Amino acid sequence: MVDKHIPDDTLLYLNNVTVSFDGFKALNNLSFLIKSRELRAIIGPNGAGKSTMMDVVTGKTRPDTGEIYFKGSVDLTRHDEAEVANLGIGRKFQKPSVIESLTVWENLELALKGRRSPFESMFKGLSSEGSKKIDDVLLKIRLQDRRDLTGASLSHGQKQWLEIGMLLLQDPELLLIDEPAAGMTDEETFRTADLLRELSQERSVVVVEHDMAFIKALNCRVMVLHEGSVLAEGSLDHVQQNQQVIDVYLGR
Repeated sequence: MVDKHIPDDTLLYLNNVTVSFDGFKALNNLSFLIKSRELRAIIGPNGAGKSTMMDVVTGKTRPDTGEIYFKGSVDLTRHDEAEVANLGIGRKFQKPSVIESLTVWENLELALKGRRSPFESMFKGLSSEGSKKIDDVLLKIRLQDRRDLTGASLSHGQKQWLEIGMLLLQDPELLLIDEPAAGMTDEETFRTADLLRELSQERSVVVVEHDMAFIKALNCRVMVLHEGSVLAEGSLDHVQQNQQVIDVYLGR
């Protein structure tokens, strides 16, 4: 049962979550919470537990011990990946998974149809409401002028935006984004930070990243993971001045 003292606006709650692989603790009594419509950046050295944290939230990995609750009462440890996605948690991996032979519009249409029954997807065309949803997402992800181009013709950054758009069509309340700035140009990096800040006005967004310029552009609360636990939290300036963070991560 969720602690009564947890704030009402909490969307995601982890309490003393531990995950071990062959004796190695990937997560070690990890506890934190994400508020509704919060933008949070997570940093830390390789092996700190960032990917495992996303795995346990999305149902890919079962924790050995601990609690993970979504929207107050939904126990995520009782659900698999598909069920967690349907509950309203979207995850974007570092490598874009757009279908390069399809156009931008077709990729988005496929993502929207993922919410329909197989019969509807096969025999029904896209409704006017569905078309409007795709148009709205195209505007959000800044690809309205590339709607008829194939995925293969997009830049790396544009593919990342397209995949974020595909997730948005699933109407998630929580987005988990893994290293979106990797491989982007400087302009794409800052446009992506703008996009994620805008998205956090409607939903919670958790970003795992190494690029400090990108995290600075996000202008949000930062959480530092180390050896599977939270080492420090606060503004980027605050954690950058933390001696332990400097020793285990920033000083490398």
